[in-house]
Amino acid sequence: MDVLIDNADVFVSGFWLTLQLCVLSATGALLIGTTVAAMRISPVPSLRWAGATYVTLVRNLPLTIVFFLTSFGLPELGSNADFLRIPGLSSIFDRLGIDLPYFRFAVIALSVYTAAFVCEAIRSGVNAVPAGQAEAARSLGLTFRQNLLSIVLPQAWRAAIVPLGSVIIAMIKNSALAGAFGVTGELFSSGQSLTSSGGNPIVPVFIGISIGYLIMTVPLGIFIDRVENRRAVAR
Repeated sequence: MDVLIDNADVFVSGFWLTLQLCVLSATGALLIGTTVAAMRISPVPSLRWAGATYVTLVRNLPLTIVFFLTSFGLPELGSNADFLRIPGLSSIFDRLGIDLPYFRFAVIALSVYTAAFVCEAIRSGVNAVPAGQAEAARSLGLTFRQNLLSIVLPQAWRAAIVPLGSVIIAMIKNSALAGAFGVTGELFSSGQSLTSSGGNPIVPVFIGISIGYLIMTVPLGIFIDRVENRRAVAR
């Protein structure tokens, strides 16, 4: 307990940076995944092909490879992140006080990788929507975009909330890999620095790391269980 108490500020700082990483990555994954899911059910063959190719390639790559390609394959690695300064995204990073190029690479890697699983979860939700819903919308003259945004996706999201929660929990645990690719200060890399350079014993440090990840994942898991129970009662 002395190790946890004496280094509480390190654990809290690492937890906060990891939480920011996970929230930004989850947001990106949900946006990308929803877009790819819409492409996969699009009536345009080229969009369906592009969506299926993205999911097939990314989902079958190890996350380590995705991190490697993102961190070492993007131009101007380590020198600056000007090519990542998208106006809206940069303002978010600036408000959070984050000026770490590798943090941005980690957000991209986690978002791109997790989006493939988000896409499949949403697509399964789309398959759960009765076909008559879409047919009725088409009979009313709604376009594919209007049908998707107003009829199909809202119902698909409700049907896919449980698998989506499981995907986000997996992403939170996968974020520990960011420390191996230059993201200093996140929870796992902070623990490694405490054991290597700080000379602290491994077991209590890893207990502190585990507590941090449990704080992020357990409430989400409880929420998913409650949603699943409510859906079971409703059926």
